Amino acid sequence: MTEESKVTDTDDTTLRAETAEAAPVAEQDRVAELEAQLAEAKSAVMYAQAETQNVRRRAEKEAQDAKTYAATGFARDVLSVADNLSRALAAIPVELKDDEKFKGLVTGLEATGRELDSVFARHGISKIVALGEALDPNRHQAMMEVPSAEAEPGTIVQEIQSGYMIRDRLLRPALVGVAKKVD
Repeated sequence: MTEESKVTDTDDTTLRAETAEAAPVAEQDRVAELEAQLAEAKSAVMYAQAETQNVRRRAEKEAQDAKTYAATGFARDVLSVADNLSRALAAIPVELKDDEKFKGLVTGLEATGRELDSVFARHGISKIVALGEALDPNRHQAMMEVPSAEAEPGTIVQEIQSGYMIRDRLLRPALVGVAKKVD
């Protein structure tokens, strides 16, 4: 054997030994890499499913809210009609209410007011009770302070305009006068 063939045989043997030793490690590294990719893919799928479910729930909630509160704009417009009807009824003098000529008109206006209240109730629109209540900035809008010895400061003593809720949302705040200490 020549010197050159001895070196080649030694190199081949060394190379085979190194390759044999590295093969299981390389295989384990490849398996670990594939397992990491699988875990990452599973995680991505889980996040995508969760996001899809959240989008679906949000869309269902928005659709339900749209259905529940669809009449909000119309209801706000009709509130001014209800206010004017209430003012008209309050402005009728007692003598005219008792007069036979106007009794039918007054009765008709009162019936219209009751029907309007009934329609509001069917659609979840309710009047906010304000007088005697503590000021709640989520439902009342203070327009003025009224000196009062009888009422606690912060208590509503005057209602300028009625407020309304549509189910659990504010439709229009009640415009109120709030008691303050007498100077």
